[in-house]
Amino acid sequence: MLDVFTGGSSKKSGADFEVVVLRDTQAAAAAIREALAGASAEERPGLERAAALIAEHAARPEREVRAEWVRGILAEAGVDARSQELHAIKALRKAERGLSLATAVRLVREAAAVTKTAAKEPSGI
Repeated sequence: MLDVFTGGSSKKSGADFEVVVLRDTQAAAAAIREALAGASAEERPGLERAAALIAEHAARPEREVRAEWVRGILAEAGVDARSQELHAIKALRKAERGLSLATAVRLVREAAAVTKTAAKEPSGI
């Protein structure tokens, strides 16, 4: 989950935005561990796989999580961050009215860069 907090321009901090990645994976991981404690032999493999997936997801860098969030918004708008940067910035700001122009530019460029990097990595599937 990604939440955007905006506070307007601040001369003290020098920042006009904060983008905070909120993760609720700890609660899910605790629930899986609790279920594993009393799991039958048939349930155990599925719960162990679920625990591994949660741990993998929780370990993702915030940059990657933000990029995924931006790509989701842009996909709904039918805009590509790499080939349609200006349209992407506009779509992101329309979806999240509190984003400053500078923040939207950074997020769109970050999403495009993460997409480009992910495309170069070999798939493990």
